[in-house]
Amino acid sequence: MAKNTTQKNSLNEAASPELAFAKTRLGKALLEMLSEGSNSYQSIANFLLRNHVRVTAMGIEELAASCEVSTATISRFARDVGFNNYAAMRNEVAETLQNLFQPVEKLRNTIERRNHATTPSTASMEYAIANTDSANQGLSVETLDGVVDVITKARTVYVMGFGLSAHLAAILSLHLQPFCQHVVEVVGYGGTEVAAGHLAQISDKDVLIVISFPRYALDVIKLTHFARDHATSIVSITDSTASPLANLGDYLLLAPSTHPVLPSSSSAAIAVIEALVSKLMVSNKKNVEKAQKLTEALSSYLHGAEVPTAGQKSKRKNE
Repeated sequence: MAKNTTQKNSLNEAASPELAFAKTRLGKALLEMLSEGSNSYQSIANFLLRNHVRVTAMGIEELAASCEVSTATISRFARDVGFNNYAAMRNEVAETLQNLFQPVEKLRNTIERRNHATTPSTASMEYAIANTDSANQGLSVETLDGVVDVITKARTVYVMGFGLSAHLAAILSLHLQPFCQHVVEVVGYGGTEVAAGHLAQISDKDVLIVISFPRYALDVIKLTHFARDHATSIVSITDSTASPLANLGDYLLLAPSTHPVLPSSSSAAIAVIEALVSKLMVSNKKNVEKAQKLTEALSSYLHGAEVPTAGQKSKRKNE
């Protein structure tokens, strides 16, 4: 899977504050702890990777409570990632973030500081706006160009998502259908067994777009590893660099999914999917023509739609 991986990943380095943070010395150390550390260390690393801005204002007791570990464990963690104490690690986070701005974190903190008069529905809408703003900030043109390129060249585009992400996969598959040689919605009806069957013949001529948000399905991780082992180009759409899918893809599209009540929000994911499809549709003239033909084909089945017949078109041209 070494094919162009370095080149592809380099496209993502400046894509968003979260990705930039993950590329720093501290970010790399946290990602290592996330994959290889003890359960308590994984909990701390996961929290730090997902809450950069918030951590800069947290004392050691507050962080320990948030991670459900002791303050002594926080201190040991700080030393094990190369700092004298927790304060030194927190200062490093602050300095690293000095030139990075994450509107979603800023708005989260604002919401959390408000009194309890804020209704759950209002908070939900505000989180959706913040998540979408953060996704927009991190969505680079270069990364989208790279994803569109591999989709356009692929023999088959496989789209995979389990649980709530299955609905996102269905939306993306429907959008891609008119513009790709062949699109397969991997999960569909039938779960893991059907998904594995769809991926049985996947190869380096294909691309797998995998979508997963908290709570992450174990099956999606295993099947993504299977596709990666077969040299397939992989596009990961997920919520954070701390996601188990973040390091499995050649391309990473981040869609923050924080929500005050639900396990995760899909608002930013839908926005990212629509941005990707829009980029694909206008990437060449043939896709624009395909979109027009699709509109014409569907028009007779849509309420209020009217597309001129061939005779009418000819008459208008002569006018």
